[in-house]
Amino acid sequence: MFESLSERLQEALGGVRARGQLSPDDVDRALRQVRLALLEADVDFRLVREFTARVRERAVGSEVLESVNPAHQVVKIVADELTELLGGTTSDFALPRAQPAVVLLAGLQGSGKTTAAAKLARHLRSERGLDVALAACDLQRPAAVEQLRLLGERTGCPVYERGTAGRAVDTAAWALEQARADGRDALIVDTAGRLHIDDELMAELEAIRDRVRPHRVLLVLDAMTGQEAVAVATAFLERVPFDGLVLTKLDGDARGGAALSVKAATGRPVMFASTGERVEDFDVFHPDRIAQRILGMGDVLTLVERAQREIDERKAAELERKMRRAELTLEDFLDQLRQVRRMGPLTNLLGMLPGVGSQLAGLDLDERQLDRVEAMILSMTPEERRRPEIIDASRRRRIARGSGTTPQEVAQLVKQFQAMRKLMRDLSRGRLGALRSLLSR
Repeated sequence: MFESLSERLQEALGGVRARGQLSPDDVDRALRQVRLALLEADVDFRLVREFTARVRERAVGSEVLESVNPAHQVVKIVADELTELLGGTTSDFALPRAQPAVVLLAGLQGSGKTTAAAKLARHLRSERGLDVALAACDLQRPAAVEQLRLLGERTGCPVYERGTAGRAVDTAAWALEQARADGRDALIVDTAGRLHIDDELMAELEAIRDRVRPHRVLLVLDAMTGQEAVAVATAFLERVPFDGLVLTKLDGDARGGAALSVKAATGRPVMFASTGERVEDFDVFHPDRIAQRILGMGDVLTLVERAQREIDERKAAELERKMRRAELTLEDFLDQLRQVRRMGPLTNLLGMLPGVGSQLAGLDLDERQLDRVEAMILSMTPEERRRPEIIDASRRRRIARGSGTTPQEVAQLVKQFQAMRKLMRDLSRGRLGALRSLLSR
C-alpha cells in the first residue's frame, strides 16, 4: 500500500530525523522532496501546494525549531497534516434501524464494485452481526450476476437475482420487497457501471435511487486511477450524490494519489478500503493509521484487530500451554500458519509493524514458500506430524513426492522445526544460553 510514496516520504524526512537541530532551510529542503513525492504520487498540485504550506507554517515556528527534539516534531506535523488530507477522523458508517437499511453502490465498470458489494456485506455480517442480502442489479455485464451469486455463497449472504432480463430498476424494487419480506437488516444493491460516465449510466442510477430510496450511497473508486478518480467522483457527485467512498485495489496502488486527493476534492470521506483479492481483505478506512503506515510508523492497531478477528483464542491459549511444555507439533504449527495467513499477505502484515515497512522495500517475500511448507506437512502422516524425529530418508522421499518438493526441503523443514522446539524447551527450563547463541549468529 502506497509503496512508492511511502519510500519517497521516508527518504525526504530521513535527513530531518538525522539532525539534532533544524533551521528553516533544513525544513525547506525536506519539504521540496515531500512536494516532489506527492506530485509523483499523482496528488493534485493545488493540494500539494496547500499541504506543504501548512506543514512549513507549523514547522518553522520557534516552538518547533527550539524544542528538545525538533526533528520528531516536524515528522509529527507531517503525520498530522497527512491525516487531515486523508480525511481527518474515521467516518462512522451508521445505518438506520430500518428493515432493511438500503445501501446503493455506484461506480465505473472495472472499479471492483461487485466484489466491493460482497466484501461490504461480509463486513456488516461478521463485524456488526447484521443479516445482509445482496441485490444483483448489474444487468449490463453478462457475468456480473453470476459473479455476485458466487461471492454471496463465499460470504454467507443471500443474493436476490432474476438473471439479466428486464430493467435494473425493476430488479432493485423486487429485491427490496424480498429483503423486507425476509426481515433482512440490510440490503446492498450492486449496480451497473460503464467504461466512462454517460447519461445512460446516470439515468439508470437515478431511477434506482428514486425507486428504492437508499439510506446510504457509496461510490466505488479504483485507487490505481490516480487523479482521474477525482474527476469521476466529482461527476458522480453532481448527478448521484453519495455519502462516502470505497477505495479498491489499494494493495496494487504504488502512488496513492486517489486516496490523498478525493476527500479534499469532494468533501466526502473514504469509508472503506479494499486491500486484496480475498473477501476478507476489506477494512474501515482510518486516516490516522494510513498516514502512519505511509510514514513508516506502522499500524499496530489494525494488526491487532485482524489478529483478534482471525485467531482462535481457545486455540491460542492451548498453543501457549504446549509451547511452555515444549509439546508443539507440526500439526499445531500448520494450524497457526493458516490462521496467520487468513490475516492477509505476509508483506502487508509486516508492513504494519513500526519501522519494518521501509526495510521491506525491494524484498520479495514469496508466499508460495508457505504453500510448500503447508503441502509438506499435509503430506505427512499424523504420527510424523507429532513425532518428526521418525522421518527418515524413505519417509522424506515419500513426503517430497506427495508435496511436489524435494527430500532436501523436507529435511530442512524438520530440522528447523526441531531447532525451534528445542529452543522452546530450553527457554521453559530457564536455559537462556540457547537464545543467546541464536541471537549471536
